[in-house]
Amino acid sequence: MTYSGKIFWGLIFSAASFVACAQSELRVEVKPANKALRANVEGYIGSLGDRDEDALVRFSRGAEEQARKAAQALGYYQAQIDTQVRPGARADQPPQLIIRIDPGEPVRLRNVTVRVEGPASELKSFRVPDSKALRPGEVLNHGNYEDAKQVIQNQASRYGFFSGHFERQRLAVDPQAGVADIELIYQSGQRYRLGAVTFAGDAPLDDDLLQRMVSFKPGTPYDSELIAELNNDLQSSGYFEGVRVDAAPPAAVDQVIPVEVLLDIRKPRTLGLGLGYSTDVGPRGKANWTRHWVNPQGHSYGWETELSAPRQNVGLWYDIPLDPPLTDKLRFAGGYQNEELAGTDTLSKLLTVGPEWHSKLPSGWQRVISLKYQREEYRLGDDSGLSNLLMPGISYSYLRSDNRIDPHNGYRLQFELRAAKEGLLSDTNLLHGNVLLKGLTTLGQRHRLLGRLQVGGSATNGYKNNIPPSLRFFAGGDQSVRGYDYQTLSPENSDGDRIGGRYMIAGSAEYQYSVAEKWRVATFIDQGNSFNSLDLPSLKTGVGVGVRWVSPVGPLRLDLAKALDDEGGIRLHFSMGPEL
Repeated sequence: MTYSGKIFWGLIFSAASFVACAQSELRVEVKPANKALRANVEGYIGSLGDRDEDALVRFSRGAEEQARKAAQALGYYQAQIDTQVRPGARADQPPQLIIRIDPGEPVRLRNVTVRVEGPASELKSFRVPDSKALRPGEVLNHGNYEDAKQVIQNQASRYGFFSGHFERQRLAVDPQAGVADIELIYQSGQRYRLGAVTFAGDAPLDDDLLQRMVSFKPGTPYDSELIAELNNDLQSSGYFEGVRVDAAPPAAVDQVIPVEVLLDIRKPRTLGLGLGYSTDVGPRGKANWTRHWVNPQGHSYGWETELSAPRQNVGLWYDIPLDPPLTDKLRFAGGYQNEELAGTDTLSKLLTVGPEWHSKLPSGWQRVISLKYQREEYRLGDDSGLSNLLMPGISYSYLRSDNRIDPHNGYRLQFELRAAKEGLLSDTNLLHGNVLLKGLTTLGQRHRLLGRLQVGGSATNGYKNNIPPSLRFFAGGDQSVRGYDYQTLSPENSDGDRIGGRYMIAGSAEYQYSVAEKWRVATFIDQGNSFNSLDLPSLKTGVGVGVRWVSPVGPLRLDLAKALDDEGGIRLHFSMGPEL
Protein backbone atom coordinates (compact mmCIF):
# COMPACT_ATOMS: atom_id res chain seq x y z
CA MET A 1 0.00 0.00 0.00
CA THR A 2 1.34 3.43 -0.92
CA TYR A 3 1.85 6.18 1.65
CA SER A 4 -1.02 8.21 0.12
CA GLY A 5 -3.27 5.13 0.38
CA LYS A 6 -2.50 4.83 4.10
CA ILE A 7 -3.51 8.44 4.59
CA PHE A 8 -6.77 7.90 2.69
CA TRP A 9 -7.83 4.82 4.70
CA GLY A 10 -6.71 6.54 7.92
CA LEU A 11 -9.09 9.41 7.21
CA ILE A 12 -11.94 6.97 6.45
CA PHE A 13 -11.41 5.10 9.73
CA SER A 14 -11.15 8.37 11.68
CA ALA A 15 -14.44 9.63 10.23
CA ALA A 16 -16.18 6.35 11.02
CA SER A 17 -14.82 6.44 14.57
CA PHE A 18 -16.07 10.03 15.01
CA VAL A 19 -19.60 9.12 13.88
CA ALA A 20 -19.67 6.10 16.20
CA CYS A 21 -18.40 8.04 19.23
CA ALA A 22 -20.38 11.28 18.75
CA GLN A 23 -22.94 11.89 21.51
CA SER A 24 -26.59 11.75 20.48
CA GLU A 25 -28.39 15.04 21.04
CA LEU A 26 -31.41 15.70 23.27
CA ARG A 27 -33.66 18.65 22.46
CA VAL A 28 -36.54 19.51 24.78
CA GLU A 29 -39.18 21.92 23.50
CA VAL A 30 -41.76 23.27 25.96
CA LYS A 31 -44.64 25.44 24.74
CA PRO A 32 -45.44 27.78 26.31
CA ALA A 33 -41.82 28.20 27.39
CA ASN A 34 -40.97 26.93 30.88
CA LYS A 35 -37.26 26.94 31.73
CA ALA A 36 -37.70 25.06 35.02
CA LEU A 37 -39.68 22.26 33.36
CA ARG A 38 -37.22 22.00 30.49
CA ALA A 39 -34.25 21.76 32.87
CA ASN A 40 -36.02 19.14 35.00
CA VAL A 41 -36.76 16.95 31.97
CA GLU A 42 -33.16 17.20 30.80
CA GLY A 43 -31.99 16.25 34.29
CA TYR A 44 -34.32 13.23 34.49
CA ILE A 45 -33.28 11.87 31.08
CA GLY A 46 -29.59 12.62 31.38
CA SER A 47 -27.00 11.86 28.70
CA LEU A 48 -28.04 9.92 25.61
CA GLY A 49 -24.60 8.42 25.08
CA ASP A 50 -23.49 7.39 21.59
CA ARG A 51 -26.72 5.65 20.52
CA ASP A 52 -27.41 5.34 16.81
CA GLU A 53 -30.80 6.14 15.29
CA ASP A 54 -32.37 2.70 15.91
CA ALA A 55 -31.16 2.58 19.53
CA LEU A 56 -32.48 6.08 20.06
CA VAL A 57 -35.94 5.04 18.80
CA ARG A 58 -36.01 2.22 21.35
CA PHE A 59 -34.76 4.56 24.09
CA SER A 60 -37.41 7.19 23.30
CA ARG A 61 -40.19 5.11 24.92
CA GLY A 62 -38.40 5.21 28.27
CA ALA A 63 -37.43 8.84 27.75
CA GLU A 64 -41.09 9.79 27.36
CA GLU A 65 -41.88 8.16 30.70
CA GLN A 66 -38.97 9.99 32.36
CA ALA A 67 -40.20 13.27 30.89
CA ARG A 68 -43.68 12.58 32.30
CA LYS A 69 -42.23 11.99 35.79
CA ALA A 70 -40.19 15.18 35.49
CA ALA A 71 -43.33 17.13 34.59
CA GLN A 72 -45.35 15.61 37.44
CA ALA A 73 -42.58 16.49 39.91
CA LEU A 74 -43.27 20.15 39.09
CA GLY A 75 -47.05 19.74 39.27
CA TYR A 76 -47.86 19.16 35.57
CA TYR A 77 -50.01 16.01 35.64
CA GLN A 78 -51.86 16.77 32.39
CA ALA A 79 -48.80 17.27 30.20
CA GLN A 80 -48.99 16.20 26.55
CA ILE A 81 -45.66 14.69 25.51
CA ASP A 82 -44.50 13.70 22.03
CA THR A 83 -41.15 12.21 21.03
CA GLN A 84 -39.38 12.15 17.69
CA VAL A 85 -36.02 10.79 16.54
CA ARG A 86 -34.43 12.80 13.77
CA PRO A 87 -31.32 11.53 11.93
CA GLY A 88 -28.29 13.78 11.64
CA ALA A 89 -28.36 16.27 8.79
CA ARG A 90 -25.03 14.93 7.59
CA ALA A 91 -23.25 11.62 7.91
CA ASP A 92 -20.87 13.07 10.49
CA GLN A 93 -23.67 14.43 12.71
CA PRO A 94 -25.37 12.36 15.44
CA PRO A 95 -29.13 11.71 15.57
CA GLN A 96 -31.43 13.83 17.74
CA LEU A 97 -34.11 12.89 20.25
CA ILE A 98 -36.72 15.65 20.26
CA ILE A 99 -39.23 15.81 23.12
CA ARG A 100 -42.12 18.24 22.69
CA ILE A 101 -44.15 19.08 25.79
CA ASP A 102 -47.40 20.95 26.26
CA PRO A 103 -47.48 21.14 30.09
CA GLY A 104 -51.16 22.03 30.41
CA GLU A 105 -52.61 23.45 33.62
CA PRO A 106 -50.59 22.65 36.77
CA VAL A 107 -51.91 21.04 39.92
CA ARG A 108 -52.26 23.55 42.72
CA LEU A 109 -52.15 23.12 46.50
CA ARG A 110 -55.52 23.04 48.25
CA ASN A 111 -54.99 22.04 51.88
CA VAL A 112 -51.57 22.31 53.48
CA THR A 113 -50.82 21.18 57.03
CA VAL A 114 -47.23 21.29 58.30
CA ARG A 115 -46.96 20.95 62.06
CA VAL A 116 -44.44 19.93 64.72
CA GLU A 117 -45.78 18.46 67.95
CA GLY A 118 -44.12 17.55 71.20
CA PRO A 119 -41.32 19.35 73.07
CA ALA A 120 -39.79 20.63 69.80
CA SER A 121 -42.85 22.83 69.27
CA GLU A 122 -41.85 24.80 72.38
CA LEU A 123 -38.30 25.40 71.13
CA LYS A 124 -38.13 28.82 69.49
CA SER A 125 -35.13 27.91 67.37
CA PHE A 126 -36.92 24.87 65.88
CA ARG A 127 -38.29 26.34 62.67
CA VAL A 128 -41.46 24.93 61.09
CA PRO A 129 -41.24 25.22 57.27
CA ASP A 130 -43.51 28.05 56.14
CA SER A 131 -42.31 29.02 52.69
CA LYS A 132 -44.55 30.75 50.19
CA ALA A 133 -44.26 27.71 47.89
CA LEU A 134 -46.17 25.58 50.43
CA ARG A 135 -49.23 27.79 50.72
CA PRO A 136 -52.69 27.03 49.28
CA GLY A 137 -53.02 28.17 45.68
CA GLU A 138 -49.35 27.65 44.80
CA VAL A 139 -48.28 25.20 42.10
CA LEU A 140 -47.44 21.75 43.46
CA ASN A 141 -43.72 21.01 43.51
CA HIS A 142 -42.68 17.63 44.87
CA GLY A 143 -39.26 19.06 45.65
CA ASN A 144 -40.72 21.63 48.03
CA TYR A 145 -42.63 18.87 49.82
CA GLU A 146 -39.48 16.77 50.22
CA ASP A 147 -37.49 19.84 51.28
CA ALA A 148 -39.99 20.57 54.06
CA LYS A 149 -39.60 17.02 55.37
CA GLN A 150 -35.82 17.31 55.22
CA VAL A 151 -35.81 20.66 57.05
CA ILE A 152 -37.77 19.14 59.93
CA GLN A 153 -35.57 16.03 60.07
CA ASN A 154 -32.35 18.08 59.93
CA GLN A 155 -33.49 20.26 62.82
CA ALA A 156 -34.56 17.24 64.82
CA SER A 157 -31.09 15.77 64.30
CA ARG A 158 -29.39 19.03 65.26
CA TYR A 159 -31.40 19.64 68.44
CA GLY A 160 -31.38 16.06 69.68
CA PHE A 161 -34.91 14.81 68.98
CA PHE A 162 -33.57 11.43 67.91
CA SER A 163 -36.76 9.49 68.70
CA GLY A 164 -38.90 11.82 66.59
CA HIS A 165 -40.98 10.55 63.65
CA PHE A 166 -43.65 11.66 61.20
CA GLU A 167 -47.08 10.64 62.43
CA ARG A 168 -48.49 11.79 59.11
CA GLN A 169 -46.63 12.39 55.85
CA ARG A 170 -49.06 12.50 52.95
CA LEU A 171 -49.07 14.08 49.51
CA ALA A 172 -52.43 13.38 47.83
CA VAL A 173 -52.84 14.48 44.21
CA ASP A 174 -56.13 14.63 42.28
CA PRO A 175 -55.00 15.23 38.68
CA GLN A 176 -58.56 15.49 37.34
CA ALA A 177 -59.53 18.19 39.83
CA GLY A 178 -56.10 19.79 39.54
CA VAL A 179 -55.55 19.97 43.30
CA ALA A 180 -53.24 18.41 45.88
CA ASP A 181 -53.23 18.16 49.67
CA ILE A 182 -50.13 18.06 51.89
CA GLU A 183 -50.11 16.78 55.44
CA LEU A 184 -46.89 16.67 57.47
CA ILE A 185 -47.21 16.12 61.21
CA TYR A 186 -43.99 15.46 63.11
CA GLN A 187 -43.97 14.11 66.66
CA SER A 188 -40.60 15.10 68.14
CA GLY A 189 -40.47 12.96 71.26
CA GLN A 190 -38.21 13.95 74.16
CA ARG A 191 -35.02 15.91 73.54
CA TYR A 192 -31.80 14.08 74.31
CA ARG A 193 -29.19 15.65 76.59
CA LEU A 194 -25.41 15.78 76.66
CA GLY A 195 -23.68 13.75 79.33
CA ALA A 196 -20.29 14.13 80.95
CA VAL A 197 -17.29 14.72 78.69
CA THR A 198 -14.44 12.24 79.01
CA PHE A 199 -10.98 12.70 77.53
CA ALA A 200 -8.61 10.06 76.20
CA GLY A 201 -5.28 10.13 74.42
CA ASP A 202 -1.76 11.20 75.25
CA ALA A 203 -2.50 14.76 76.48
CA PRO A 204 -0.38 15.42 79.64
CA LEU A 205 -2.86 18.03 80.89
CA ASP A 206 -4.98 18.09 84.04
CA ASP A 207 -8.54 16.88 83.60
CA ASP A 208 -9.61 20.04 85.42
CA LEU A 209 -8.03 22.18 82.69
CA LEU A 210 -9.62 20.09 79.94
CA GLN A 211 -13.04 20.27 81.60
CA ARG A 212 -12.78 24.06 81.78
CA MET A 213 -12.40 24.07 77.99
CA VAL A 214 -15.88 22.56 77.64
CA SER A 215 -18.49 25.27 77.10
CA PHE A 216 -21.49 23.18 78.25
CA LYS A 217 -22.39 21.36 81.45
CA PRO A 218 -23.62 17.76 81.76
CA GLY A 219 -27.37 17.71 81.27
CA THR A 220 -27.37 20.46 78.65
CA PRO A 221 -29.96 19.80 75.90
CA TYR A 222 -28.27 18.31 72.86
CA ASP A 223 -27.21 20.67 70.06
CA SER A 224 -24.83 19.51 67.36
CA GLU A 225 -23.41 23.05 67.26
CA LEU A 226 -22.12 22.53 70.80
CA ILE A 227 -20.24 19.42 69.65
CA ALA A 228 -18.75 21.29 66.68
CA GLU A 229 -17.85 24.21 68.96
CA LEU A 230 -16.06 21.88 71.40
CA ASN A 231 -14.06 20.36 68.55
CA ASN A 232 -13.08 23.79 67.19
CA ASP A 233 -12.22 25.16 70.64
CA LEU A 234 -9.92 22.27 71.49
CA GLN A 235 -8.30 22.41 68.06
CA SER A 236 -7.61 26.16 68.40
CA SER A 237 -6.34 25.94 71.98
CA GLY A 238 -2.76 25.47 70.79
CA TYR A 239 -2.24 22.27 72.79
CA PHE A 240 -3.34 19.58 70.32
CA GLU A 241 -2.33 18.25 66.94
CA GLY A 242 -5.59 16.39 66.44
CA VAL A 243 -9.03 16.29 68.10
CA ARG A 244 -11.94 13.88 67.61
CA VAL A 245 -15.23 14.40 69.45
CA ASP A 246 -17.77 11.57 69.49
CA ALA A 247 -21.35 12.01 70.73
CA ALA A 248 -23.25 9.03 69.31
CA PRO A 249 -27.03 8.92 69.95
CA PRO A 250 -27.10 5.06 69.88
CA ALA A 251 -24.82 5.11 72.95
CA ALA A 252 -27.36 7.14 74.95
CA VAL A 253 -28.62 5.83 78.27
CA ASP A 254 -31.97 7.23 79.40
CA GLN A 255 -31.68 9.80 76.57
CA VAL A 256 -28.30 11.06 77.88
CA ILE A 257 -25.51 10.93 75.30
CA PRO A 258 -21.93 10.43 76.58
CA VAL A 259 -19.33 12.69 74.95
CA GLU A 260 -15.93 11.12 74.31
CA VAL A 261 -12.93 13.17 73.15
CA LEU A 262 -9.76 11.65 71.74
CA LEU A 263 -6.77 14.02 71.91
CA ASP A 264 -3.45 13.94 70.12
CA ILE A 265 -1.01 16.34 71.82
CA ARG A 266 1.10 18.57 69.59
CA LYS A 267 4.87 18.78 69.72
CA PRO A 268 5.82 20.79 72.80
CA ARG A 269 8.05 23.30 71.01
CA THR A 270 7.86 25.22 67.73
CA LEU A 271 10.19 27.71 66.07
CA GLY A 272 8.99 30.22 63.51
CA LEU A 273 11.04 32.34 61.11
CA GLY A 274 9.87 35.01 58.69
CA LEU A 275 11.06 37.71 56.35
CA GLY A 276 9.20 40.80 55.23
CA TYR A 277 9.55 44.18 53.62
CA SER A 278 7.80 47.51 53.75
CA THR A 279 8.86 50.98 52.74
CA ASP A 280 8.36 52.14 56.35
CA VAL A 281 11.13 49.98 57.81
CA GLY A 282 12.69 48.27 54.78
CA PRO A 283 13.65 44.59 55.02
CA ARG A 284 12.85 42.94 58.32
CA GLY A 285 13.24 39.54 59.87
CA LYS A 286 11.11 37.88 62.53
CA ALA A 287 11.60 34.86 64.74
CA ASN A 288 9.60 33.29 67.54
CA TRP A 289 9.92 30.24 69.76
CA THR A 290 7.08 28.76 71.83
CA ARG A 291 6.88 26.09 74.51
CA HIS A 292 3.19 25.23 74.17
CA TRP A 293 2.78 23.39 77.46
CA VAL A 294 5.11 23.35 80.43
CA ASN A 295 3.08 21.49 83.06
CA PRO A 296 -0.29 19.74 83.51
CA GLN A 297 -1.88 23.13 84.27
CA GLY A 298 -1.23 24.23 80.67
CA HIS A 299 1.27 27.02 81.31
CA SER A 300 3.30 28.14 78.29
CA TYR A 301 6.11 30.55 77.49
CA GLY A 302 8.19 31.82 74.61
CA TRP A 303 10.06 34.64 72.99
CA GLU A 304 9.82 36.66 69.80
CA THR A 305 12.12 39.11 68.06
CA GLU A 306 12.05 41.49 65.11
CA LEU A 307 15.04 43.03 63.36
CA SER A 308 14.98 45.90 60.86
CA ALA A 309 17.12 48.93 60.17
CA PRO A 310 15.14 51.39 62.35
CA ARG A 311 13.87 48.95 64.97
CA GLN A 312 15.23 45.94 66.86
CA ASN A 313 13.29 44.28 69.67
CA VAL A 314 12.99 41.10 71.67
CA GLY A 315 10.12 40.07 73.93
CA LEU A 316 9.58 37.30 76.48
CA TRP A 317 6.26 36.04 77.86
CA TYR A 318 4.82 33.47 80.23
CA ASP A 319 1.10 32.56 80.04
CA ILE A 320 -1.16 31.05 82.70
CA PRO A 321 -4.63 29.99 81.47
CA LEU A 322 -7.53 31.35 83.50
CA ASP A 323 -11.24 30.54 83.31
CA PRO A 324 -12.33 29.98 80.62
CA PRO A 325 -8.83 28.93 79.53
CA LEU A 326 -9.50 29.25 75.80
CA THR A 327 -10.08 33.01 75.97
CA ASP A 328 -8.69 34.26 79.28
CA LYS A 329 -5.10 34.21 80.46
CA LEU A 330 -2.63 35.96 82.73
CA ARG A 331 0.52 36.94 80.88
CA PHE A 332 3.82 38.10 82.38
CA ALA A 333 5.72 39.90 79.67
CA GLY A 334 8.92 41.83 79.26
CA GLY A 335 10.86 43.23 76.36
CA TYR A 336 13.60 45.49 75.08
CA GLN A 337 13.38 47.68 72.00
CA ASN A 338 15.90 49.89 70.27
CA GLU A 339 14.30 52.22 67.71
CA GLU A 340 15.38 55.15 65.60
CA LEU A 341 12.35 57.27 64.80
CA ALA A 342 11.89 59.82 62.07
CA GLY A 343 15.28 59.43 60.44
CA THR A 344 18.12 60.21 62.84
CA ASP A 345 16.33 62.87 64.92
CA THR A 346 15.05 60.54 67.65
CA LEU A 347 16.49 57.48 69.33
CA SER A 348 14.73 55.30 71.93
CA LYS A 349 15.99 52.42 74.08
CA LEU A 350 12.95 51.03 75.85
CA LEU A 351 12.68 48.35 78.54
CA THR A 352 9.18 47.19 79.60
CA VAL A 353 7.99 44.59 82.10
CA GLY A 354 4.70 43.75 83.78
CA PRO A 355 1.57 41.55 83.89
CA GLU A 356 -1.38 41.55 81.48
CA TRP A 357 -4.84 40.09 81.97
CA HIS A 358 -6.33 39.03 78.63
CA SER A 359 -10.05 38.19 78.45
CA LYS A 360 -12.84 37.90 75.92
CA LEU A 361 -16.11 39.46 77.01
CA PRO A 362 -19.53 37.88 76.24
CA SER A 363 -20.13 40.71 73.77
CA GLY A 364 -17.14 39.58 71.69
CA TRP A 365 -14.80 42.39 72.73
CA GLN A 366 -11.21 41.51 73.59
CA ARG A 367 -10.02 43.26 76.76
CA VAL A 368 -6.50 43.59 78.13
CA ILE A 369 -5.83 45.08 81.58
CA SER A 370 -2.15 45.69 82.23
CA LEU A 371 0.33 47.16 84.67
CA LYS A 372 3.56 48.02 82.88
CA TYR A 373 6.77 49.52 84.16
CA GLN A 374 8.80 51.10 81.39
CA ARG A 375 12.26 52.58 81.50
CA GLU A 376 13.26 54.51 78.41
CA GLU A 377 16.55 56.15 77.54
CA TYR A 378 16.12 58.52 74.62
CA ARG A 379 17.44 61.31 72.47
CA LEU A 380 15.21 63.99 70.95
CA GLY A 381 17.33 66.07 68.63
CA ASP A 382 20.06 67.59 70.81
CA ASP A 383 18.22 66.73 74.03
CA SER A 384 18.50 63.43 75.85
CA GLY A 385 16.73 62.00 78.87
CA LEU A 386 15.73 59.03 80.97
CA SER A 387 12.07 58.27 81.66
CA ASN A 388 10.59 55.98 84.32
CA LEU A 389 6.85 55.29 84.24
CA LEU A 390 4.59 52.80 86.01
CA MET A 391 1.48 52.69 83.83
CA PRO A 392 -1.74 50.81 84.50
CA GLY A 393 -3.67 50.48 81.27
CA ILE A 394 -6.73 49.04 79.62
CA SER A 395 -7.51 48.29 76.00
CA TYR A 396 -10.55 47.02 74.10
CA SER A 397 -10.61 45.64 70.59
CA TYR A 398 -13.32 44.19 68.41
CA LEU A 399 -13.02 42.60 64.97
CA ARG A 400 -15.85 41.52 62.72
CA SER A 401 -14.67 40.11 59.42
CA ASP A 402 -16.00 37.61 56.88
CA ASN A 403 -12.50 36.35 56.07
CA ARG A 404 -9.34 36.40 58.15
CA ILE A 405 -6.89 36.71 55.23
CA ASP A 406 -8.80 38.69 52.60
CA PRO A 407 -12.05 40.12 54.01
CA HIS A 408 -14.77 41.61 51.84
CA ASN A 409 -16.85 43.14 54.62
CA GLY A 410 -16.09 43.98 58.22
CA TYR A 411 -14.64 46.44 60.67
CA ARG A 412 -12.08 46.75 63.46
CA LEU A 413 -12.37 48.91 66.59
CA GLN A 414 -9.50 49.51 69.03
CA PHE A 415 -9.32 51.72 72.13
CA GLU A 416 -6.38 52.03 74.51
CA LEU A 417 -5.84 54.12 77.63
CA ARG A 418 -2.78 54.26 79.91
CA ALA A 419 -1.93 56.49 82.88
CA ALA A 420 0.95 57.32 85.22
CA LYS A 421 1.08 59.20 88.54
CA GLU A 422 4.11 61.25 89.49
CA GLY A 423 5.77 59.84 92.60
CA LEU A 424 4.40 56.30 92.09
CA LEU A 425 7.51 55.00 90.32
CA SER A 426 6.81 57.63 87.65
CA ASP A 427 8.55 60.88 86.72
CA THR A 428 5.39 62.70 85.63
CA ASN A 429 1.62 62.64 85.49
CA LEU A 430 0.36 61.26 82.20
CA LEU A 431 -2.88 60.12 80.55
CA HIS A 432 -2.24 58.57 77.14
CA GLY A 433 -4.93 57.34 74.71
CA ASN A 434 -5.23 55.82 71.23
CA VAL A 435 -8.21 55.04 69.00
CA LEU A 436 -8.19 53.07 65.73
CA LEU A 437 -11.27 52.55 63.54
CA LYS A 438 -11.24 50.59 60.27
CA GLY A 439 -14.09 49.64 57.97
CA LEU A 440 -14.46 47.72 54.71
CA THR A 441 -17.45 47.01 52.48
CA THR A 442 -17.78 45.41 49.05
CA LEU A 443 -20.48 46.44 46.58
CA GLY A 444 -21.41 44.38 43.54
CA GLN A 445 -18.51 41.93 43.98
CA ARG A 446 -15.94 44.28 42.41
CA HIS A 447 -16.21 47.63 44.20
CA ARG A 448 -14.50 47.89 47.59
CA LEU A 449 -14.59 50.89 49.92
CA LEU A 450 -12.12 51.17 52.82
CA GLY A 451 -11.95 53.74 55.57
CA ARG A 452 -9.48 54.27 58.41
CA LEU A 453 -9.27 56.77 61.30
CA GLN A 454 -6.51 56.99 63.92
CA VAL A 455 -6.64 59.42 66.82
CA GLY A 456 -4.23 59.77 69.72
CA GLY A 457 -3.52 62.22 72.51
CA SER A 458 -1.69 62.83 75.79
CA ALA A 459 -2.60 64.89 78.86
CA THR A 460 0.36 65.72 81.08
CA ASN A 461 1.97 68.47 83.12
CA GLY A 462 5.48 67.71 81.90
CA TYR A 463 5.30 66.96 78.21
CA LYS A 464 8.36 68.85 77.01
CA ASN A 465 10.92 67.27 79.32
CA ASN A 466 9.38 64.06 80.68
CA ILE A 467 7.46 62.29 77.91
CA PRO A 468 9.67 59.77 76.06
CA PRO A 469 9.49 59.14 72.27
CA SER A 470 7.49 55.90 72.60
CA LEU A 471 4.59 57.93 74.02
CA ARG A 472 4.80 60.77 71.50
CA PHE A 473 2.94 60.79 68.19
CA PHE A 474 4.34 60.75 64.68
CA ALA A 475 2.47 60.48 61.36
CA GLY A 476 3.38 59.58 57.80
CA GLY A 477 4.16 56.27 56.11
CA ASP A 478 2.46 53.17 54.69
CA GLN A 479 -0.16 52.88 57.46
CA SER A 480 -0.65 56.59 58.11
CA VAL A 481 -0.41 59.39 55.53
CA ARG A 482 0.98 58.06 52.25
CA GLY A 483 2.99 60.49 50.20
CA TYR A 484 5.16 61.22 53.27
CA ASP A 485 7.99 59.14 54.64
CA TYR A 486 7.64 57.06 57.79
CA GLN A 487 7.13 59.24 60.92
CA THR A 488 8.23 62.47 59.21
CA LEU A 489 5.03 64.38 60.09
CA SER A 490 5.87 65.77 63.50
CA PRO A 491 6.45 69.02 65.39
CA GLU A 492 10.07 70.22 65.25
CA ASN A 493 12.34 71.90 67.77
CA SER A 494 14.34 75.05 67.14
CA ASP A 495 16.99 73.05 65.30
CA GLY A 496 14.47 71.47 62.95
CA ASP A 497 14.60 68.05 64.64
CA ARG A 498 11.36 66.05 64.60
CA ILE A 499 10.46 65.40 68.23
CA GLY A 500 6.89 64.08 68.11
CA GLY A 501 3.61 65.65 69.14
CA ARG A 502 1.09 65.49 71.96
CA TYR A 503 -1.72 64.68 69.55
CA MET A 504 -2.17 62.87 66.27
CA ILE A 505 -4.92 62.29 63.75
CA ALA A 506 -4.75 60.36 60.49
CA GLY A 507 -7.55 59.25 58.20
CA SER A 508 -7.85 57.51 54.87
CA ALA A 509 -10.52 56.81 52.25
CA GLU A 510 -9.75 54.24 49.56
CA TYR A 511 -11.60 52.77 46.60
CA GLN A 512 -10.57 49.46 45.04
CA TYR A 513 -11.79 47.81 41.85
CA SER A 514 -11.26 44.11 41.19
CA VAL A 515 -9.92 43.63 37.68
CA ALA A 516 -9.30 39.88 38.09
CA GLU A 517 -9.73 37.20 40.75
CA LYS A 518 -6.52 38.12 42.60
CA TRP A 519 -5.83 41.63 41.28
CA ARG A 520 -7.24 45.03 42.24
CA VAL A 521 -6.48 48.62 41.39
CA ALA A 522 -6.93 51.35 44.00
CA THR A 523 -7.12 55.08 44.42
CA PHE A 524 -6.95 56.84 47.78
CA ILE A 525 -6.68 60.05 49.75
CA ASP A 526 -4.94 60.23 53.15
CA GLN A 527 -4.87 63.14 55.57
CA GLY A 528 -3.31 63.69 58.99
CA ASN A 529 -0.51 65.07 61.12
CA SER A 530 0.85 65.14 64.66
CA PHE A 531 0.85 68.40 66.61
CA ASN A 532 1.09 70.00 70.06
CA SER A 533 -1.97 72.24 70.01
CA LEU A 534 -5.60 71.52 69.24
CA ASP A 535 -6.09 75.02 67.87
CA LEU A 536 -6.65 74.53 64.12
CA PRO A 537 -3.94 71.91 63.51
CA SER A 538 -2.39 71.85 60.06
CA LEU A 539 -3.25 68.55 58.35
CA LYS A 540 -1.18 67.13 55.50
CA THR A 541 -2.80 65.42 52.51
CA GLY A 542 -1.55 62.69 50.23
CA VAL A 543 -3.29 61.16 47.20
CA GLY A 544 -2.35 58.30 44.95
CA VAL A 545 -3.07 55.11 43.10
CA GLY A 546 -2.07 51.53 43.78
CA VAL A 547 -2.20 47.88 42.86
CA ARG A 548 -3.27 44.99 45.12
CA TRP A 549 -2.43 41.31 44.69
CA VAL A 550 -4.17 38.84 46.99
CA SER A 551 -1.45 36.46 48.16
CA PRO A 552 -1.94 33.44 50.46
CA VAL A 553 -0.86 35.59 53.45
CA GLY A 554 -3.03 38.57 52.57
CA PRO A 555 -3.01 41.42 50.05
CA LEU A 556 0.31 42.84 48.86
CA ARG A 557 -0.05 46.60 48.36
CA LEU A 558 2.03 48.76 46.03
CA ASP A 559 1.11 52.46 46.08
CA LEU A 560 2.35 55.59 44.33
CA ALA A 561 1.44 58.64 46.42
CA LYS A 562 1.90 62.38 46.05
CA ALA A 563 2.09 64.81 48.98
CA LEU A 564 -0.14 67.80 48.19
CA ASP A 565 1.05 70.17 50.93
CA ASP A 566 4.82 69.95 50.47
CA GLU A 567 7.20 69.97 47.57
CA GLY A 568 8.39 66.58 46.45
CA GLY A 569 7.88 63.89 43.89
CA ILE A 570 5.99 60.64 43.86
CA ARG A 571 6.68 58.31 46.78
CA LEU A 572 6.51 54.54 46.57
CA HIS A 573 4.82 52.62 49.40
CA PHE A 574 4.86 48.83 49.74
CA SER A 575 3.16 46.85 52.50
CA MET A 576 1.36 43.57 53.06
CA GLY A 577 -1.21 41.96 55.34
CA PRO A 578 -5.01 41.86 55.83
CA GLU A 579 -7.01 45.02 55.19
CA LEU A 580 -8.58 44.94 58.68
